[in-house]
Amino acid sequence: MNAGLTGVGDSCKPLGEAMLIKNATVLSLAGSTVERADLRIERGFITARGRKLKAGTGEKTLDLSGRYVMPGMVCGHTHLYSALARGMPAPKRTPRNFYEILKYVWWTLDRALDDEAVYYSTLVGLLDAVRCGTTTLIDHHASPSFIRGSLGTMGEAFEKVGLRGVLCYEVTDRNGMRGAKLGLEENETWVTKNRGPMCGGLIGAHASFTLSNESLSACAELAEGLKAGVHIHVAEDPCDQADCTRKYGMRLIDRLAEAGVLGPKTILGHGTHLDKASLDIAKNAGCWFAHNPRSNMNNAVGYAPVQQMGKRVALGTDGIGGDMFEEVKFAWFKARDGRNGLGIGDVVGFLTGAQSLASMLLDTRLGVLDVGYAADLVVLDYPTPTAVTPQNLYGHLIFGMSSQFVTDVMVNGRWVVKSCRVVGVDEEKIRAEAQRVARKVWQRFQKMPPKG
Repeated sequence: MNAGLTGVGDSCKPLGEAMLIKNATVLSLAGSTVERADLRIERGFITARGRKLKAGTGEKTLDLSGRYVMPGMVCGHTHLYSALARGMPAPKRTPRNFYEILKYVWWTLDRALDDEAVYYSTLVGLLDAVRCGTTTLIDHHASPSFIRGSLGTMGEAFEKVGLRGVLCYEVTDRNGMRGAKLGLEENETWVTKNRGPMCGGLIGAHASFTLSNESLSACAELAEGLKAGVHIHVAEDPCDQADCTRKYGMRLIDRLAEAGVLGPKTILGHGTHLDKASLDIAKNAGCWFAHNPRSNMNNAVGYAPVQQMGKRVALGTDGIGGDMFEEVKFAWFKARDGRNGLGIGDVVGFLTGAQSLASMLLDTRLGVLDVGYAADLVVLDYPTPTAVTPQNLYGHLIFGMSSQFVTDVMVNGRWVVKSCRVVGVDEEKIRAEAQRVARKVWQRFQKMPPKG
């Protein structure tokens, strides 16, 4: 681990050899298609798709004998630093509301992170994600005790596992103006040096209620100067809107618009308590919404009005792992329970929305297995008792398929999981090291006084 690394550029693991995948049952969630096809893969892209393609001289061939192949999953909003929080000790005080969950849990945990903890939390989070068929993650990071170089350290972990990532550092005023300044600098360094297709960046901002006008405007100005978007939590809980009304006498979305935050590359995390007029303003600006149903349920903040968010909705986990098979199931069951009128295709659209978002941010074509698209794919050994057809594919996704059936994963034309084993890393050693690092983080967590 080199904590001083500030960017990995496009130096992620080399492209795989040319390969012909034969006899695959190719699934596309974008449009619901099921087709038997061969795929030729060269230099990280699909260069041919058809029936009975002939192998070229020296070209490796893999016969899948009809097994299912689908595009790699994308997590549209996560916090990899939470990977070491699994099973951690309870906070000094039991939180009574969302603000206290932040104050006593997450804002204390993130201050307990050092360079080693950032590296291993990212690494084990990625290992868990790729085993679930997730090949790209859009992350929102915070580690106030280790800001400068933190995104570069995360980038090392992405490079080691071989996944795509869009990273940002959370700018906030809650750790003082120096912390906010360092956060801006870290975003600038990362975005400047990482422009895809493997690694990209956004300008991170925590939420309106922890940002002064000066800091919020600085985020927007930096994003404009770098032609990037802003990744910010918005109205996850009513406290965000209430704070804006009390301090600034305006709606939250109006404050963001006035600061210049809204735009087609901006991600608004959650949006749980935005009214229809606010949602319309964000949609008209071209913003993306990150929907995180399991997190919203866990924090008891309410159900986001996803039926009013339009087509630019990307499914995320907000740090509850990287299993998008699991997340889309919860998204569907919550939609059914909420009786909001969404159909199963609408909810699966949140999953493909995340692929579209990542495609734009990384300037590469993801989410479809066809000529000209990146060779990011997942092989499933799915033993279904009923046929998979275009008409019932979404039903299989929700009620049958799961990450337990993932056997192989390819990213950028290179196998990163083969026969259920992550390629090129010593998982046992990494997980043992992560447990050692987690114990140290937990000790610091228990000693730190709450702040916020």
